[in-house]
Amino acid sequence: MEWIDAATASERLGVKPATLYAYVSRGVLRRRHGDDGRRSLFSAEEVERLARRGRPRNRPPELVIESSVTALGVDRPYYRGIDALEPARVSPFEPVADWLWTGRRPPPTGAVTGAAGERPEEWRCEPEALRAAVAAQRGLPDDLLPLDRLQVVTTVLGASDTLRHQLDPASVAATGRRLIAGLVDALPPLGEPQDESIAARLWSRLCPRPATPGLLAALRGALVLLADHELAASTLAARVAASAKADPYAVVLTGLGVLGGPLHGGASYAAERLLGEVVLPGQAARAVAERVRRGERIPGFGHSVYKNGDARGALLLDLIKEAAPGHERIAAADALLAEMRRRRLPDRNIDFALAALVAVSGMVPGAGEAVFAVARTAGWLAHAMEEYDRGTLLRLRASYTGPPVR
Repeated sequence: MEWIDAATASERLGVKPATLYAYVSRGVLRRRHGDDGRRSLFSAEEVERLARRGRPRNRPPELVIESSVTALGVDRPYYRGIDALEPARVSPFEPVADWLWTGRRPPPTGAVTGAAGERPEEWRCEPEALRAAVAAQRGLPDDLLPLDRLQVVTTVLGASDTLRHQLDPASVAATGRRLIAGLVDALPPLGEPQDESIAARLWSRLCPRPATPGLLAALRGALVLLADHELAASTLAARVAASAKADPYAVVLTGLGVLGGPLHGGASYAAERLLGEVVLPGQAARAVAERVRRGERIPGFGHSVYKNGDARGALLLDLIKEAAPGHERIAAADALLAEMRRRRLPDRNIDFALAALVAVSGMVPGAGEAVFAVARTAGWLAHAMEEYDRGTLLRLRASYTGPPVR
């Protein structure tokens, strides 16, 4: 079989590269990686057949947005062309967020100690705004999930920021640092952070136990792995908001509203509950069987893009196992993985790994959603910057199926 590169395939079909990759996501074209692991190659025979047939029929038009933030590979994302799994093992979250916002690559592997070119105090929210965000939560139920609190916090922080309408890239990046810091520091404290990093401060808000070095490294890795994922549902919503020139806080609030859905970031909370049912490894079979019998999706398994496994989930599980070898919750997670393989059901994804991190660490219920939200704020704002620069409103069109128009 002859394979051709993306430029050649796009030229033959008369479409932009983004449309080419949309065909891949819809199963119209097959793609494989070149020998260098980075180039995408396409079947010349399939491209030629599609070129003769024209646009796939019986499918609604698909919105394609050109973006330089993240590309999706066979089993992992690439942040501005670089494998996202590389910094997940060694880099703090802050320089990766800066990388997404500015395109400045983080320092070499192993040399990262803080955000590139930034002082730790830059990742701080103004004291008055932080006090207002904390005060706004006083009437909320004590058992409210962290994600619900983050929506309240975002609203209050936005109302308190007189610079929120500055939409140039440097201002949006500065807002992002203040906002992410505020999201973390406004959550009710459960302990004292071990250092000034976002990961350590977030741990102290989600877990009453002190962090071990290994588990804190796993949390840092989770934040990096979840920082962006191309046009996920919440990111598309955030981009639409940004295209209307909504301020960064409104953009993030839009993303948070979508993220909590059970088919998106809320899947990690469902996976937490699934893992919580498996007190002993022998209970994994029943937990899966009950959901299969009811016709339910198994939370934390399968992915709409990564059909053969999510490498982000594999790496995060490895980090957790390295940090807490022999932990009883890891045994329960392994039992669920084995049962899914026995039934030939889809492989685990990042949501399942996030649930395992919550269980092993002893974090509060719903902590996985909060980790997801704090991390993805970086990606939402990176995509917002592109929309601010484009200066045109994203306007989707419906494929009308109602009564005839008279």
